[in-house]
Amino acid sequence: MSHNNNDLALCVAHVLDRYFTDLDGEAPDALHEMVMRQVERPLLEYALRRSNGNQTQAAELLGITRNTLRRKIADYGLLAG
Repeated sequence: MSHNNNDLALCVAHVLDRYFTDLDGEAPDALHEMVMRQVERPLLEYALRRSNGNQTQAAELLGITRNTLRRKIADYGLLAG
């Protein structure tokens, strides 16, 4: 199966288009922070599930250090199993 790395970017662009349409002319607030928080939490959860809760493996999958992963787990209040 072929995976197109651009698919994720297209999905984000589509959701942002819908977000701006829903704003109906209102100015967005802290767009970068909002997008990052909305994407990062499920990404962390996915990596932890994929690694059966092994933080070292999850960090490697994500391309971050285990200490960074642990901080993000705490920031998001995720239970690391």
